[in-house]
Amino acid sequence: MQQQKHQLRHVSAIKNGYVIDHIPTGQGLRILALLNLAIYPKVITVGLNLPSKRIGKKDIIKLEDRSISNEEESRIALLAPGATMARIRNYAVIKKKTLEIPSEITGLLRCPNRNCITNYEAIDTLFHVYRAGTQLRMHCTYCERVFHQQDMTDLSQLA
Repeated sequence: MQQQKHQLRHVSAIKNGYVIDHIPTGQGLRILALLNLAIYPKVITVGLNLPSKRIGKKDIIKLEDRSISNEEESRIALLAPGATMARIRNYAVIKKKTLEIPSEITGLLRCPNRNCITNYEAIDTLFHVYRAGTQLRMHCTYCERVFHQQDMTDLSQLA
């Protein structure tokens, strides 16, 4: 039986912008929606379900001539913790980092508790993030409820 060889995939380099790599499969499209990239007029390269030695399968997004704010970075980290983000200038990586969920999240998420005051008044949400085994939990400061990460990463929960 002949072994299946991976074919080389060549995607053109970007001169300036960002590359978000090692996105868990299925989250690439959610990140595109989160960043409102459907109307972005510059080059966007998207790879879905690509082979990855690190995570098995991955998505990747390359954004030409676009910056990513700290708030957008935090939102991406909520959808794809462990993904890498590289800043590109003149075709070279000038900064690369692994995205991590911060220990405190202010104003980025809506509280899933319908009775939470943050859903009725103009108050920024505040969640404290902690690990419970392999799961992330988020504690709402206002209603004092604890939510699992999967309860919070639905795009409808992003403020």
